[in-house]
Amino acid sequence: MNFGIIIQARLGSTRLPRKILKEFHDGKTLLETVINNLQNVSDAKIIVATSINPNNDELESFLKERDITVYRGSEDDVLSRFIGAAQTNGINGIVRICSDNPFLDWHGVAALIEKAKTTDADYIGYRINNTPSIKTHFGFWGEYVTLDALKRVAATTDEKPAHEHVTIHIYTHPEEYKCEWIECPAYLQGRNDIRLTVDNAEDFENAQEVYKTLIEANPNFGLEDVVRYIDEHTVLRDSMRQMIEKNQK
Repeated sequence: MNFGIIIQARLGSTRLPRKILKEFHDGKTLLETVINNLQNVSDAKIIVATSINPNNDELESFLKERDITVYRGSEDDVLSRFIGAAQTNGINGIVRICSDNPFLDWHGVAALIEKAKTTDADYIGYRINNTPSIKTHFGFWGEYVTLDALKRVAATTDEKPAHEHVTIHIYTHPEEYKCEWIECPAYLQGRNDIRLTVDNAEDFENAQEVYKTLIEANPNFGLEDVVRYIDEHTVLRDSMRQMIEKNQK
């Protein structure tokens, strides 16, 4: 199995356009912050999968200038984009990442790959509160899927959600696909008041505040440090709760 990390990215966000190329910390953009974090994972090629929409030309140039592999595919059929990105780069075991999650736990990405080496699962995801983490607002975890499973989805359904959300058809059809789960840490189970995925300007500012404070105190901070900081700052936590209520998934 050849493993790769495919980061889903585009500049056409409606709520915060170009957010992934906005400076996030220490002269680095949000996207660079995510990529630098993922470079801690060994033996997995990193690919940014964006669309052929001309508004992503700037993103392609930005990535190529930094020697980061980029693949361009369909704007709306993200499933086909991921299949193309994997096939073009010789990858058949994929960790899917969203580009707007600066607090993604790279240890969790490495754990997905290690688990994938010992199982024939089509899909491996993190689960919190009996919910796939991809459907939450935490922004801490990725998900693993095989190229074969993605091809099966493409060949068997034309449903829009399956082609737009890449993995949703797989983990909602466990009778057709072998799905395995990793339970998220116990100290986060029961929590639904943390939002560190970046979707709008307030999310961006909240994430910046947490990241700047933590990384300057400890460049190797972990998820427990993030949770502790949020719990100690009630105004921040209240802002996150309001954003979660407004943006229910």
